[in-house]
Amino acid sequence: MRNRFGRDGEVGRPEGVEVAKTRTRGRGRTYSRVVPGASGRVLVVDDNKVIRQLIKVNLELEGFEVVTANDGVECLDIVHRVDPDAITLDVVMPRLDGFGAAAQLRADPRTRHLPVAIVSACTQYEVEAGIAAGVDAFVAKPFEPAELVRVVRRLVERRDRRERKGTPAGRGRG
Repeated sequence: MRNRFGRDGEVGRPEGVEVAKTRTRGRGRTYSRVVPGASGRVLVVDDNKVIRQLIKVNLELEGFEVVTANDGVECLDIVHRVDPDAITLDVVMPRLDGFGAAAQLRADPRTRHLPVAIVSACTQYEVEAGIAAGVDAFVAKPFEPAELVRVVRRLVERRDRRERKGTPAGRGRG
């Protein structure tokens, strides 16, 4: 039976929106090598310094250049100077939350094409609100570092393909 959330309580997502449901692995190294050459620039936005650093380290180990921001206001202040290939946003942050930041990024013609991923608990409400704000992907906390990297890499590659074709990212906004 289908309800407004899809079958079996699953949230109906527009095509191209990705939800990664992973959990942190036990002991053991996730990465054993640093990939030479930058794979792209990612703006990581989270008010929790430990989470911000965890995301940063895992992306850097896979060759991404990472710039961080403490909240949505700082994200919007630096996004034009940083010119990221993708942005990860936490939801619950002071001053401006992830949904507000995503909505403002989509409303600005200079940033509406940037791929945005929410890295949060990814409750049904968060996924629905994220989709409404124009978010492209979701990674559930606690996350598997390899899954986070995979989602970010896919967003950066999607942006690269669209730029080569001359089509902005952001699921048709542009």
